[in-house]
Amino acid sequence: MTLQQRWLLPFLFVLVNLAGCTGMFQQAATAALNAERERAGLERKEIALPDGLRYVYLEGGQGEPLMLLHGFGGNKDNFVRAARTLTGHYRVIIPDHIGFGESAHPPQADYAPPAQAERLRALARALGISSSSHLHLGGNSMGGQIALAYAAMHPDEVASLWLLDPAGIWSGPKSELAETIQSGGRNRLIARNEDEFAELFHYAMSDPPFVPRPILDVLAQERIRNADLEERIFRQIATASVEQQIKGLRTPALIVWGAEDRIINAGTAEVLHRLLPRSTVIVMPGTGHMPMLEKPRQSAEDYLHFRAALPAE
Repeated sequence: MTLQQRWLLPFLFVLVNLAGCTGMFQQAATAALNAERERAGLERKEIALPDGLRYVYLEGGQGEPLMLLHGFGGNKDNFVRAARTLTGHYRVIIPDHIGFGESAHPPQADYAPPAQAERLRALARALGISSSSHLHLGGNSMGGQIALAYAAMHPDEVASLWLLDPAGIWSGPKSELAETIQSGGRNRLIARNEDEFAELFHYAMSDPPFVPRPILDVLAQERIRNADLEERIFRQIATASVEQQIKGLRTPALIVWGAEDRIINAGTAEVLHRLLPRSTVIVMPGTGHMPMLEKPRQSAEDYLHFRAALPAE
């Protein structure tokens, strides 16, 4: 257990005990999330784009903008612990993707990575980040896939990429999840009840942060409500390869992979490394699909070192 988890443990136990007496587990979960955001120097905000789509996002810090993109089924809070190390250096922006979290959920929208990337570009403009700004992108899983699509479509607008177990590189070795789905098994990334969400929590991470089961059940409700839309989104991203679009892309990139990732095989890191000529690879032992949640400080410090080594603009 990390120092961060030890700090959070007694706080969560107090909240759970309080919730057990009052029946207010939702308030307990909200209080825990708000405490994490406050410690990271992040504030919840929302904005409507000109097309009417509403984004909810976290923002904090100053400096060059760093937009962090959560993965499939995740939300903006997936990056909060890592952001605690980053907000002292950059203007950190962490949106809920359209279709997830508190942002808009248009049922018939195009959720393929290029469409999501264009929406995020519109969000960046709405937040005052122009095409000449040094926008840095980071993304986990589907978020990394979207970040790669963004950089491929607008290479002059993306200063660097932080790719944590990114999706969209489907020529790599098959993962445990891919083999399960291809053999007709259940897609374990979709949670339709509390037990499936708890199973997913431990399936996605080799070293997950401590969360008491009653709080986990509260967090599960967002996924359960969104399961039908997630099924549709998964079909779009699972067939969307970005390999041809990014081949030879010269954007500096830090590729991070959990050695024990069961969702996307860690061997994919080398495939991506060959596609991106200015990339560096870090494989994290004892880590699953979400390094920024499993080892937030190490992930963030590795990123700071990567950024410090970039040539001055």
